[in-house]
Amino acid sequence: MADTQYILPNDIGVSSLDCREAFRLLSPTERLYAHHLSRAAWYGGLAVLLQTSPEAPYIYALLSRLFRAQDPDQLRQHALAEGLTEEEYQEKLEQVILGSEAAQQHPEEVKGLWQTCGELMFSLEPRLRHLGLGKEGITTYFSGNCTMEDAKLAQDFLDSQNLSAYNTRLFKEVDGEGKPHYEVRLASVLGSEPSLDSEMTSKLKSYEFRGSPFQVTRGDYAPILQKVVEQLEKAKVYAANSHQGQMLAQYIESFTQGSIEAHKRGSRFWIQDKGPIVESYIGFIESYRDPFGSRGEFEGFVAVVNKAMSAKFERLVASAEQLLKELPWPPAFEKDKFLTPDFTSLDVLTFAGSGIPAGINIPNYDDLRQTEGFKNVSLGNVLAVAYATQREKLTFLEEDDKDLYILWKGPSFDVQVGLHELLGHGSGKLFVQDEKGAFNFDQETVINPETGEQIQSWYRSGETWDSKFSTIASSYEECRAESVGLYLCLHPEVLEIFGFEGADAEDVIYVNWLNMVRAGLLALEFYTPEASNWRQAHMQARFVILRVLLEAGEGLVTITSTTGSDGRPDARVRLDRSKIRSVGKPALERFLRRLQVLKSTGDVAGGRALYEGYAAVTDAPPECFLTLRDTVLLRKESRKLIVQPNTRLEDSDVQLLEYEASAAGLIRSFSERFPEDGPELEEILTQLATADARFWKGPSEAPSGQA
Repeated sequence: MADTQYILPNDIGVSSLDCREAFRLLSPTERLYAHHLSRAAWYGGLAVLLQTSPEAPYIYALLSRLFRAQDPDQLRQHALAEGLTEEEYQEKLEQVILGSEAAQQHPEEVKGLWQTCGELMFSLEPRLRHLGLGKEGITTYFSGNCTMEDAKLAQDFLDSQNLSAYNTRLFKEVDGEGKPHYEVRLASVLGSEPSLDSEMTSKLKSYEFRGSPFQVTRGDYAPILQKVVEQLEKAKVYAANSHQGQMLAQYIESFTQGSIEAHKRGSRFWIQDKGPIVESYIGFIESYRDPFGSRGEFEGFVAVVNKAMSAKFERLVASAEQLLKELPWPPAFEKDKFLTPDFTSLDVLTFAGSGIPAGINIPNYDDLRQTEGFKNVSLGNVLAVAYATQREKLTFLEEDDKDLYILWKGPSFDVQVGLHELLGHGSGKLFVQDEKGAFNFDQETVINPETGEQIQSWYRSGETWDSKFSTIASSYEECRAESVGLYLCLHPEVLEIFGFEGADAEDVIYVNWLNMVRAGLLALEFYTPEASNWRQAHMQARFVILRVLLEAGEGLVTITSTTGSDGRPDARVRLDRSKIRSVGKPALERFLRRLQVLKSTGDVAGGRALYEGYAAVTDAPPECFLTLRDTVLLRKESRKLIVQPNTRLEDSDVQLLEYEASAAGLIRSFSERFPEDGPELEEILTQLATADARFWKGPSEAPSGQA
């Protein structure tokens, strides 16, 4: 049963992102701006391969070479002509690859790539199944010999030097005497060569920290970031205003020099660029997939404003200051001034990274969010395809809930995303003591509502939410934002903004809460019992909320194990809609207050005790979650694959290239993404991977299979 989560069906769902109408409305200059930003995002997205696992770059290079020689239809016909059946073509990858046109053209290279990644690609060895540090999993943010203790030491070192972890990786080598030496490597175009940039060059040196040598270097992903910078330079020519031009100039500086401070400056200009037609953001952004929780995965998106839905979000922003007063913590725990953000609904043209979210609240730099502001984004065309549901595939709901759920899931999710991003991530104050010793709160008068005492803890200079709460920071914050969404969707004004009143409004509330409860159960797929850890921040957050609502009792939420019509284990989730306000709201109110107070005060011990307590998965009755997890895996529906369009420059005209919603369409979209420099990118990726292969291999395992 444990291995079923690693098996994907051949008929996995595939959807295409529709951006045609939004793209059609762009001016020629806006199209050129969007095109070059998209190119920058796609190039930068290749760095994610180097941030994930040792074999990932080789897998990409192998598949790129395979489909460069033959498109999916040609490869299929070739395989069938070689004697494979349709079923074998789907399942016998090694035979397909080694019998392909690519292998015939370059037998040594293709065979070498397969030898390097083939076994690792399919390995279900426990450590290789999921992301983690040391023996707990695999990650290439850290060398394979790094442990959680190494990660904590490195974070303390970075904090001591006022360096951000966002664009770093950590490599540890042990000398002949058993002493560890650490390299903190910054992502940048420039390496060790001299530079006029004093901001970063003064940091590039050797340090002694708590008895351990640290060396700060740069140049990680250099040839990839060089291509990002070249495209940003081209995009800058078509910037709509000075904010966009200065934003791109700072991003170029950041990626060239390895400076997060430059990226912050770019983000300031980005925040000031209100209501652009073409919206974008790029850099080392989300820390979800760092096992320690502070290194950013490269991400870049380009999207076009959806004016109709954006008008609703603008009304929500206008009501934000009043709605913030409804949140269940004292005024002192809220920002001194609500910094009115941009909040738009966008149709995605490009989203490069490991996945596409439904909504975004950025930047993630807490110092900017507290004092400069932020932007909220709802990705409308992603919502349209990613959350469409077929009745026959709906699991764990009562039959009489299914039609209502299908009818209102989309509208309720619009409400939840809006509240989650704007008033969830956009709310709450961090209590900080700056480098001069000054506090941003009154120590004499501010009282902790949980203890009735004065504030006992706070953030010191150099400490951030991510660095302090590390491994739980992302999930804890997602849980807080999801809880705010559930809590405030009960407010009539919110529902009116989105056009819901009366019985419709009540149905939206019910389906929003029901969806969260069901999501909490589905989340068990992302829990690993062997390591007692969660693999996905949002899923862990939703499970925690489910636990809180179950704990509220009084029949608000019940989960019942059953037997399905097929005779196999099943389960049903029930939410008593008559008790959402009387039982659910008070429970969520208490929980939300505790989350915010612990976050505001930087109380890591209290925060961990609360959050990890609710996130624990046991087989204790009545729910027996470990047993339910087996049922969830048995009934799981695989996540959809999403095919994105491309843009192509023909003379000075930008064309939109769209693809069918199929595996072949997805493959073609990637093959045509880098039509001219595909071979060069394959070589760059394999060279970068091979240069660092020693950090994940034993001394007798020399890296092989370079392309």
